[in-house]
Amino acid sequence: MLAAKTLLNPSPPLNLPNKLTLRRPKAPFSLSIRNSLSDSQAPTTPGQLRVDILSESLPFIQKFRGKTIVVKYGGAAMKSESLQASVVNDLVLLSCVGLRPVLVHGGGPEINHWLKRLNIEVSFHDGLRVTDAATMEIVSMVLAGKVNKNLVSLIDRAGVKAIGLCGFDGRLVTARPAPNAAKLGFVGEVARVDPTVLWSIVNDGHIPVIASVAADETGQQYNINADTVAGELAAALGAEKLILLTDVAGILSDRNDAFSLVKEIDIKGVKKMVEEGTIGGGMIPKVNCCVRSLAQGVKTASIVDGRVPHSLLLEILTDEGAGTMISG
Repeated sequence: MLAAKTLLNPSPPLNLPNKLTLRRPKAPFSLSIRNSLSDSQAPTTPGQLRVDILSESLPFIQKFRGKTIVVKYGGAAMKSESLQASVVNDLVLLSCVGLRPVLVHGGGPEINHWLKRLNIEVSFHDGLRVTDAATMEIVSMVLAGKVNKNLVSLIDRAGVKAIGLCGFDGRLVTARPAPNAAKLGFVGEVARVDPTVLWSIVNDGHIPVIASVAADETGQQYNINADTVAGELAAALGAEKLILLTDVAGILSDRNDAFSLVKEIDIKGVKKMVEEGTIGGGMIPKVNCCVRSLAQGVKTASIVDGRVPHSLLLEILTDEGAGTMISG
């Protein structure tokens, strides 16, 4: 897959890290398939086009069949009903062709909605939600209750059984306080992952849906960043791929140039971009999560534009991808 990725519409030469390529926005999957055919081969019916697309997907299905794929779901893809349906349908399709998807989710906008509805102040510090006892109660109710069960219901209705969990269940994730807990309150980190409870679920062909809340050894609940939970679960499961759905195109070589998307990069290149300040802000914890999961054995990690319909399929079943892929 890596060898097939190419440079589209290159800009003037830039001083970039090794193993880094750029890509500009691409045509939809079906359009790229259509354009790859000569006029004499062009499909004449919608049915023929669908067959061509399936045929092109076969090598990727063979590559990932039986492999575990951990997907972190959030951002615009969670707020838009059409994008939410796209993600759910992608997960179901991937499961039906033999992949083993695991879904991890947050739910920031829904949490904010209920906090405001209950007149509880919403506060952030260094991009992290300040979580006092009252806020933690709402976070747990919204993530492990409303958001989680809604996703389970959507996946069930789309044709694959889903099982809703959070970090408490089967001691799946054990939390510890974040280093700056004095300012953040009940914001936690992942202390330990025990994926035992997940094996029977994925082995039976079901999709685990995991909310990013967990408890420490004493039972105190913590709100944990969903990217972090996804990365640690991917490592514990020996996942083939970690995918973070975001509200950006991926890593940009120039944050002011939407056309400077980095198509593929290795860990060394990512670290260099962070040191040079090319990667900053909210992208830093995402790339750190990816780097940590890769260091623990995950094969590849991708930061994918969740605003693009069927971005999961584009990332897994095409050689174009839908964001930035980081390799070890």
